[in-house]
Amino acid sequence: MADAKEKARVEKLREMVNYHNYRYYVLDSPEISDEEFDRLFDELVALEKKHPELVSPDSPTQRVGAEPSDEFRSVRHRLPMLSLNKVASEEEFADFHRRVLELGGIAESEVEYVTEPKWDGLAVELVYEKGVFTQGSTRGDGITGEEVTPNLKTIKSIPLRLSEEKNKAPRLLEVRGEVIFPKEEFEKLNRALAKAGEEVFANPRNAAAGAVRQLDPKITATRPLVFFAYGTGELERARFDNHYDTMMAVRDWGFRTSKEIRLCRRPEEVKKEFEKTKAAREKTSFEMDGVVVKVNQYKVQKRMGELSRSPRWAVAWKFPPQKAKTVVKDIIVQVGRTGALTPVAVLEPVRVGGVEVSRATLHNEDEVAKKDIHIGDTVFIQRAGDVIPEVVGVDKSRRTGNEKIFKMPSRCPVCGSKAVRLPGEAATRCTGLACRAQLVEKLAHFVSKGGMNADGLGFRWIEQLVDKKLIADPADLYFLEKKDWMKLDRMGDKLASNLAAAVESSKKPDLPHFLYALGIRNVGEHLAQVLARHFGRLEVLMETGEEELTQVREVGPIVAKSISSFFSDATNRKVIEKLKKGGVVFPTYEREKLPQSLAGYTFVITGTLENFSRDRARSELEKRGAKAASSVSKKTDFVVVGENPGSKLTDALRLEVKTIGEKEMVALLKGDKKPEDL
Repeated sequence: MADAKEKARVEKLREMVNYHNYRYYVLDSPEISDEEFDRLFDELVALEKKHPELVSPDSPTQRVGAEPSDEFRSVRHRLPMLSLNKVASEEEFADFHRRVLELGGIAESEVEYVTEPKWDGLAVELVYEKGVFTQGSTRGDGITGEEVTPNLKTIKSIPLRLSEEKNKAPRLLEVRGEVIFPKEEFEKLNRALAKAGEEVFANPRNAAAGAVRQLDPKITATRPLVFFAYGTGELERARFDNHYDTMMAVRDWGFRTSKEIRLCRRPEEVKKEFEKTKAAREKTSFEMDGVVVKVNQYKVQKRMGELSRSPRWAVAWKFPPQKAKTVVKDIIVQVGRTGALTPVAVLEPVRVGGVEVSRATLHNEDEVAKKDIHIGDTVFIQRAGDVIPEVVGVDKSRRTGNEKIFKMPSRCPVCGSKAVRLPGEAATRCTGLACRAQLVEKLAHFVSKGGMNADGLGFRWIEQLVDKKLIADPADLYFLEKKDWMKLDRMGDKLASNLAAAVESSKKPDLPHFLYALGIRNVGEHLAQVLARHFGRLEVLMETGEEELTQVREVGPIVAKSISSFFSDATNRKVIEKLKKGGVVFPTYEREKLPQSLAGYTFVITGTLENFSRDRARSELEKRGAKAASSVSKKTDFVVVGENPGSKLTDALRLEVKTIGEKEMVALLKGDKKPEDL
């Protein structure tokens, strides 16, 4: 056991290490050399190793040490993490200012704004209980994010314990901010990845997100991430009556905040800060794409209120895109995970907005034709949203006559299957079921709950199966042996048996689930039910022509062409035949003679139902002719609300869509009530 002297020394060392971490990573003003810091840290490590009972969760030695996770746990935010509406001009900001005066009920002389740079990174939330960092999560959809606590602990500018020298911390504090990848370090990382033959990151934001979402915190710890606080969630707000004072307190508690936070008392001051920040963007160490403007006074914020996804009292004033000039050396075609063929311009490397650009998306063949882009052209490049490089125009005065016109291929450049452009769509798509470019995504869809339902076979296992060349199409899943599963990283004997059993149990799907699993363009769960009811057997559907398909209820010309193209492709037919050989039993749809009492009505289900899984509830509604949609729109007739409903309930209330409970849904299914009675 440690004696009193050793305990006191450990406490003192922690205090010193935390202080010097704060000076270095938050204030950018170190007081000691790296060697002196290392000596203090090493002494602390040695003492804690000698006396493990002295180790605490908030010790600086515990920033890295957690074991890799199997997956991220979902976390529901106490208060929604809203996104910001955008303005792009002085006129649009003037409109925002006018709304502040009207909705906030204040005079011109009373308005106060807080401005700061809009950093381009990954939004996260940090939770502190009794001053100790206990949980960190990503923004996610604003309501629910992913818990990444061990990863965020590795970021030195995130305090593990709050400083209370200047301002006593609340019992519960949620701090929100941005995890950012420094520009210079980003370029170093990409050079190293390129040298190793690995895929580089498109921008610092993606690099930050990729680092935070690593299952192994030790990988995150190797990335030079920085955290900037920009606001709070849950907090004893009675302490403060405005945002600026809150952020000064957040700074006192040990967080890095922007040095450019400014309190502005007139719109002219906001405009001045915008122009000043825009002029300095190239010199900053981090990517920024605008200035965030918030109403300072909380009472005014409260009066203005919020929309479903964004506050009315704040906007992001975006910088105009930065442009450069270069030459299109070639136009190649890439195949995305959804099968879309995208033309990409290969460029003479040029710097745009501080990032070297050598490729730019051309979106689709219509866009190439509209902009009249030829191979060999001199073009203007900008980074859309200061992230994605795109060609915005051609300098036709530089043409020599040697330029070449681009033509979209009729076959997938990856697998050779037909490339089809459906009527009314801009994208040309590969129809191949076994196309390697989209294999991981297609396999994840194939085994999903709505498809073959191979429980437990998640994305990370599928990626490994593909990377290790154990499968090349969905049918290969049914030829895997246990020894193949054991080749995957972090695979144990029991887990291998469970995954093999899950694949085995998926061999007898019903017809709607099998059709959905195939991933035919425009065939979702509802339409799969419609096709199964109409044709009864897969073999019949496979031999049905385009014209006959259009006679099926809810199948128009576009969907008919999509289905026909899929089943006429020789590669797809081979995969289906291979599925049979692998033991998959193609079912016959057993038609239930149920009254179509809900035909023409659209339902959405949110939350947990007591007596139905969502899948079964959707199936029962569809058997009676209803359409079960995945999102709420103005065309939705009813939203069925269970326990712990999500954002779909918010959408229903906003769009004034009728909400019903499980009892009302059962009454509709039984025919005890008609839709018009509700």
